[in-house]
Amino acid sequence: MSRNLTLLTDLYELTMMQGYFMQGNNERVVFDAFYRKNPCDNGFAVCAGLDQVIQYIKELSFNYDDIEYLRNTGLFTESFLDYLRSYHFTGDIYAIPEGTVIFPKEPMVKVIAPIMEAQLVETAILNIINHQSLIATKTARIVHAAQGDGVMEFGLRRAQGPDAGIYGARAAMIAGCIGTSNVLAGKMFDVPVKGTHAHSWIMSFPDELSAFRTYAQLYPSACILLVDTYDTLRSGVPHAIQVFTEMRNAGIPLTFYGIRLDSGDLAYLSKEAKKMLDNAGFTDAVISASSDLDEYLINSLKNQGAAINSWGVGTNLITSKDCPAFGGVYKLAAIQDLETKRFIPKIKLSENTEKVTNPGNKTVYRIYNRTNNKIIADLICLADEVLDPSQPLTLFDPIDTWKRTYLEADTYTVKELLIPVFINGQCVYQSPSVMDIQAYCKEELETLWPETRRLINPHRVHIDLSDKLYQLRNRLLDEMTKKK
Repeated sequence: MSRNLTLLTDLYELTMMQGYFMQGNNERVVFDAFYRKNPCDNGFAVCAGLDQVIQYIKELSFNYDDIEYLRNTGLFTESFLDYLRSYHFTGDIYAIPEGTVIFPKEPMVKVIAPIMEAQLVETAILNIINHQSLIATKTARIVHAAQGDGVMEFGLRRAQGPDAGIYGARAAMIAGCIGTSNVLAGKMFDVPVKGTHAHSWIMSFPDELSAFRTYAQLYPSACILLVDTYDTLRSGVPHAIQVFTEMRNAGIPLTFYGIRLDSGDLAYLSKEAKKMLDNAGFTDAVISASSDLDEYLINSLKNQGAAINSWGVGTNLITSKDCPAFGGVYKLAAIQDLETKRFIPKIKLSENTEKVTNPGNKTVYRIYNRTNNKIIADLICLADEVLDPSQPLTLFDPIDTWKRTYLEADTYTVKELLIPVFINGQCVYQSPSVMDIQAYCKEELETLWPETRRLINPHRVHIDLSDKLYQLRNRLLDEMTKKK
């Protein structure tokens, strides 16, 4: 969906831009977008939103109305507004592809551009990546809890506005949902749309059986009947069975049919409904459930032996209700020297240790066990470093440096995660379709050890620094503390 989001920015990005402009300061810089803590106390996150970042960067331009609005704020000079009239992004962007499993502190997006350009894009990049990565991560937890059952995204009416509903549905599909109720998202991203009917459908008919019969006549190949409007086990399920029997006797193929439960004790009701359906010969009927589900409730219902094999998840998925923010940040990492063209590393200090940044122009390597392709660790390196799997490698914890892992030569494989997306302002990357990203995400999730995918107290994947980056970081820390 094309629209101009150029002014989707915090005011201070523009006032800083003007400050750089007035000072004649527009050297190239490196900014990293990353996050500090996995959402939902998870063992990982799923990266999403890159395609919308690409669209945003492509369409960056200040039109007449934008310039007039900024002029009327009284904050900006005419010379700066003249600069904005011809503004377009000329820098480089590297990013981790959508659907990739990611971890704290590693750059998800790296921007190398003149400082005025790099500053402007901060807010929108964080807004887009933070939201979709949050919903994708929450969805991955829910899909994992469902243990192979289909999970449908049903959250549009509870999302925080149309954008959250549309792009939240996109992120949910990336992370493994089999469909969404959101028709506009289905059209925009070419993903399956799914749904049944509401209680109002039942209530608009003289009786429940008539409502079920009419729905079955309209949609015989997608006949999922909502059975809890009046009395689930005494009315809803028996009437559903009656309709399924009539369809079978009429020679109508029962290709996709079943019931949906939206209230009550889902474990008990599903098991009782399953007995009734099986006794009537409908052993392959779908038993779907909704009703404020999340990964914990789905996991509990699974442990109770619930006979549910399809899940519709709304509010708790589309809002990531228990963890409503991703926490991504965008930090300056290096400034290019005008004479040597070398990047001078920069570091941010903080009283909070976790807020101290990693300096320099960096990349990220993922290290896999060669035998089973499971992730051993991620290694944040300087951009000019290259890992050679034919050589031994020692990994160490950047905080507790005595914790070390020695990898023998040819026992591991590596993959560089950051890929070029824009070079000199030109897009060099074609985003895959959402369903192709979903397939890739499924492969990515398989590279995690089961312990990392636990819903509670997951194993933490090691995020290490190369020796070269570690030494650089310590040197800058020493220099900064001596200046104090």
